[in-house]
Amino acid sequence: MGTKTNAGRFFEDYAIGQMIHHAVPRTVKMGERALYHMLYPARHALYSSDQFAQSCGLPFSPLDDMVAFHVVFGKTVPDVSLNAVANLGYAQGRWITPVWPGDTLRSVSEVIGLKQNSNGKTGVVWVRTTGLNQHDETVLEYVRWVMVRKHDVDAPAPETVVPDLPKAVAAEDLVIPKGLDFSDYDFTLAGEPHRWDDYEVGEQIDHVDGVTVEEAEHMMATRLWQNTAKVHFDTSARPDGSRLIYGGHVISMARALSFNGLANAQMVVGLNGGAHANPCVSGDTIRGWSEVLDKAETPAPGVGALRLRLVATKGGDPFRLKGDDDKYLPEVLLDLDYWALVPV
Repeated sequence: MGTKTNAGRFFEDYAIGQMIHHAVPRTVKMGERALYHMLYPARHALYSSDQFAQSCGLPFSPLDDMVAFHVVFGKTVPDVSLNAVANLGYAQGRWITPVWPGDTLRSVSEVIGLKQNSNGKTGVVWVRTTGLNQHDETVLEYVRWVMVRKHDVDAPAPETVVPDLPKAVAAEDLVIPKGLDFSDYDFTLAGEPHRWDDYEVGEQIDHVDGVTVEEAEHMMATRLWQNTAKVHFDTSARPDGSRLIYGGHVISMARALSFNGLANAQMVVGLNGGAHANPCVSGDTIRGWSEVLDKAETPAPGVGALRLRLVATKGGDPFRLKGDDDKYLPEVLLDLDYWALVPV
């Protein structure tokens, strides 16, 4: 007798060039923002106030960049990472079109890389995911790679294909939202006076605050984006009986905490790379620090770009990332490299 349930894809089920159209498009409205701002201390002005967004040349306030990322990412989980051991990294991410309340988002992924691990039990899958709105406009695109279990350890290993991914999105390839203009930017309402010129490459910023992760909140967030990965909900899915905190929850928490020192880093427009360095579980207190990696001018009036490293930790001294062995320190949770737009 056949089965109608979905056990998810295993490593041997992927092939280079395979296109996966992910199920269940989702319409996002203002409730999404309310829930997002309830779950995280997010308060960047452009995403909090229609009036502020209009003063910056936009028709009204879009939904937070990470809302777009989480919704698009969540669609891919049943097809890409339901049987994943770990989400390993990101690259080549670009936010192309703002997401407005009322937009309907869906996701499509292409398999661009495969490499079986030496243990023969797992393999790494690289996918390029595109998020589209109801007009078939690209909202977001990024590459991620995950370690996925094999269902049949005797299944032959595929030919190894590891995509060549640049270390960063070139500044000239960043997409600036149509109409964005920071010429009349209100620093008082934004919360901080710091301009693009005030940041120097190599500068490090301790974001000071911390938030302790609660079991119920991270599961609520992960359900909100319809992320069905077993490790986030089912205590039998991990050997130690803990629920793994969705990596995107850590990203959003760290991004929200970065407001203190980067309140004017209004829009995330590029994702250069990222690693979930160590697992995060309930009870961990997330803190964050940033380093300015690069600066670039943009063609938009009054708008500059900062390339930032955002590091989330669960303790330890700020500004420490790796040990003498060049491995992430055990207290480091996230190492994220992104581009943000700031007033000049």
